[in-house]
Amino acid sequence: MSILGEFRDFIAKGNVLDLAVAVVMGAAFNMVVMALVADIITPAIGIPGNLNFTSLSYTVNNSTFKVGLFVNAVITFLSISIAVFFFIIKPVSKMRGPKKAAPVTTKQCPYCMSAIPLMATRCPNCTSKLKAERQV
Repeated sequence: MSILGEFRDFIAKGNVLDLAVAVVMGAAFNMVVMALVADIITPAIGIPGNLNFTSLSYTVNNSTFKVGLFVNAVITFLSISIAVFFFIIKPVSKMRGPKKAAPVTTKQCPYCMSAIPLMATRCPNCTSKLKAERQV
């Protein structure tokens, strides 16, 4: 198979396409949340104190610290995190349901306390005779 054929097969795999779609959708969602934070949430937070976060900055020795943009970035991060948790993580975990316990395949020897197979009639460690348990 040629390198181009291998590359085509790699790109056509479901995981790669899913990841590409997720990145594009994530970038679009990020832009929407950034606009929501910068244009609606941050101005609403600044209403009581008549404060504009985007222009909030201070200068020390010709170095400008743009605190308002940092506050916007933190609010954006928290908004995206909350949205991902409540609209993706919680619903997917609810759809998957509770995790099922792995089937029990061993039991404990009552004499030496080592783990042995369920159907064992003799402990391989201390050679004690045991009752075989029925498998369910």
